[in-house]
Amino acid sequence: MRKEQHHKGWNEIKTNDSWAIFKIMGEFVNGFEKMSVIGPCVTIFGSARTKPGDTFYDLAVSIAKSVSEAGYGIITGGGPGIMEAGNKGAHLAGGTSVGLNIDLPFEQHDNPYIDTDKSLDFDYFFVRKVMFVKYSQGFVVMPGGFGTLDELFEAVTLIQTNKIGKFPIILVGSDFWSGLMDWLKNVMLEAKNISPEDLDLIKIADTAEEVVDIIDAFYKGHTLSPNF
Repeated sequence: MRKEQHHKGWNEIKTNDSWAIFKIMGEFVNGFEKMSVIGPCVTIFGSARTKPGDTFYDLAVSIAKSVSEAGYGIITGGGPGIMEAGNKGAHLAGGTSVGLNIDLPFEQHDNPYIDTDKSLDFDYFFVRKVMFVKYSQGFVVMPGGFGTLDELFEAVTLIQTNKIGKFPIILVGSDFWSGLMDWLKNVMLEAKNISPEDLDLIKIADTAEEVVDIIDAFYKGHTLSPNF
């Protein structure tokens, strides 16, 4: 009897999984339709826990403002902290301000600096991540937590394996990121688990000017277009 109950529960899960495909498809279609008409953008990642007045919050506002003035829209995860700072900088510059929101049990809520027609809501992290990667012409990675590292290493992996076109990935805050970069060089590279050129995919910056210079220098030799 217990075995039959287990099988019944498993079959119900499989049925629910099949119907979930339509919801997933809907998120992809809606995302592609809205993002494809926005134009070249740069995504800013970082901690949702960073408060206004924090050094990195203010720096993210400055970076987003400078990147917007250089002609790019700004994409963030749509929530508080560094995400809010990124959208705020775009808003202050009169630039395009996009928020890709995710439904979470804590931390996440829409910030007020997203353009009203460019706020998208997602239930699935993996669909949202596709939108970041496909429609960003660069990643600006501020200090953050697991989610920030997830986005960073997914992008590096996709570029490393030629699944997407190369674009600039910029870590902001040399003091914050130096330990990670040292570990990549002294442990991962030393173990021959990556190649020296893989580390060239990641740049370090500490100011808004440096971020814009890295992005502009890259696109002097590359075309602005979706990444796959």
